[in-house]
Formats: sequence, C-alpha cells, structure tokens
Amino acid sequence: MANTRDVKRRIRSVENTRQITRTMELVATSKLKRATDRVRAAGPYGAAMDEIVRSLYAPGLAEEFPLLRRPEQVRTAAILLLTANRGLAGAFNANLIKEARGLLDEFRAEGIETELHVAGKKGIAYFRFRGETMETKRTDIGDTPGLDDAESLVGPLRERFERGSLDAVYLVSSEFRSALSTPPVARKVLPIEPQAAARSAENFILSPGGGFILERLLPAYVRNVVFTALVENAAAEQGARRTAMKNATDNAGEVLEHLTRTYNRARQAQITQEIAEIVGGAAGLE
Repeated sequence: MANTRDVKRRIRSVENTRQITRTMELVATSKLKRATDRVRAAGPYGAAMDEIVRSLYAPGLAEEFPLLRRPEQVRTAAILLLTANRGLAGAFNANLIKEARGLLDEFRAEGIETELHVAGKKGIAYFRFRGETMETKRTDIGDTPGLDDAESLVGPLRERFERGSLDAVYLVSSEFRSALSTPPVARKVLPIEPQAAARSAENFILSPGGGFILERLLPAYVRNVVFTALVENAAAEQGARRTAMKNATDNAGEVLEHLTRTYNRARQAQITQEIAEIVGGAAGLE
C-alpha cells in the first residue's frame, strides 16, 4: 500500500502543476482573441492587394520589374521559416520544422542551392543542434509583429531576388484556419505568380499608369505577404498553446482523481490497522 505522506506530496505537486497550466491556458486564450482580431483585420487588405497585383501581371513586365521575373530554372532558393520563441504549444513548432526540413531536403535533392533563414528560438535551436547553417537567425519578433518586422525579414531577400542572386523565396509558417486548425504550409513568395482567376487590368481605372503603380506596389505586396504570415503564425501559436495547456489541465485533473482515491484507500487501510492494533492490545491486557 502506498505511503500516505508520499501520496499527499504528489497530490500537492499535481495541484500546483494544474494551477500553472490553467493560468497559461487563460493567458493564451486572452492573447488568442487579440491575435485573431489582427488576422481578421489584415485579411481584406491583403486579399485586395493580391488581386490587384496579380491582375496587373503580364509576362512582358518582367523586363521592367525584377520582382516579376520568372527564372527558367531555379538554381538558388531561400527558405524563411517562422517558429515560436517559446514551447509548451504541443506540436506547433515540430510541425513547422518538419515542413521546412522536407522542403530543404527536396530542393537539395534536385540540386538547388538552398539557404535557410529562421525566425524563432525553437527553429534556431533545432537546426543549430543538427549543425545546419542558417543565414539569418531572428529572435526579436514578439506576439504582435508589425510591418517593420516583415520588412526586416523579407527586405534583404527581395533585394537579392531583384539582383538575380536568388531565383525563389519560400515561406514556411502556419495557416490560421481556426484555433484548432493551424496546419504548416510552404508558400512561394517570389517569384510572384499570376492567378488565372484574377480579373484583368482592363477592369481597373488606373491613374497614374499601371507601371507606376506596380513599381511601388510590388515591394509592399511582398512585405504584406510576410506580414500576414507573421500575424497568422502568432495566432496559431496561441491557439496551439491554449489547446496544449487545456489538455494538460484536464490530464492533471484525472491524475488528481486517481491520487485522491489512492490516498483515501491508503488512509483507510492505515486507520484499520491502527484500530486492529488497539483492539489487539486491549485484548492482551485482559
């Protein structure tokens, strides 16, 4: 039979753990609400910009705008991976890292010279442990990323693509569908690919001309793609953490129920033994 003192110590330990996980669940829930609002706010602007840029696209513009060039063969590529700075979020970081690893292995198997850029302590720690070279290591992006964060991440890659030293830029992050559905996805940021279903530029009244607009819009479009991914990734992290902490809290409750029953049985056996000893001692005195 278990020692009551040991069981009681374990009960206190599990209760403390449950209190911590419950608090973290509440904090993640609060942050998730704000992060979800940011995702919804960024959606319409990003969709409108995406439609305009893709509608103005034409193959002949690639000579005038380097961001629209379409390399016949991809020789060099960059992968930008977004992970979290903290853990305790279930498989959130592991899924992102797995997606990036798969893309990295695929490109290298095809003979494409690939470089890795990582934002987030968890991704950096993993690839550092594996001895992988990382061209960029960022840990300064918090729970509320802004356009400046997006520009600092993708700006150097965009400039290198314009110069021709990069043929493709891919972004690995979580797609925020709901608090319970945040799958990792790999998106091609550059080159910008036209969308067949997009409306023609003839449906727009352009003033000034389309070329003038594209010159200023294309860099902003690329920046906004990364910004939207950062916002979605932050929301997905909080959703994953809330789910993980809720599961941990529920599991702690089940463990407490089991330990309480164990403690009660041990205490009952101890009391029965003490009564038997008292009765035996009284009988011996007679």
